[in-house]
Amino acid sequence: MAQDVMVRMDDDLSMRLHEVCDEIGLPISTAFLIFAKRVARDRKIPFELSAEPDPFYSESNMAHLRRGIAQLNAGRGVQHDLIEVADGE
Repeated sequence: MAQDVMVRMDDDLSMRLHEVCDEIGLPISTAFLIFAKRVARDRKIPFELSAEPDPFYSESNMAHLRRGIAQLNAGRGVQHDLIEVADGE
């Protein structure tokens, strides 16, 4: 016997989920069913959960960005032309 399960999510997340599922031709209900079967079979979440912070905001990257900004402010930046490349090149 099948059982209905409701999932609440904000509009933006729902829209992005619909876009991805539509692109791969997968109904959202099937995506959740795949997830549920995988959890039941493996007895774990099928992807890594982490509280790791975004590496962009790491102290080493922030220091790198501050050095770059200081160089630009000191007039030591290098200007490059934008070269656009067609797809497949």
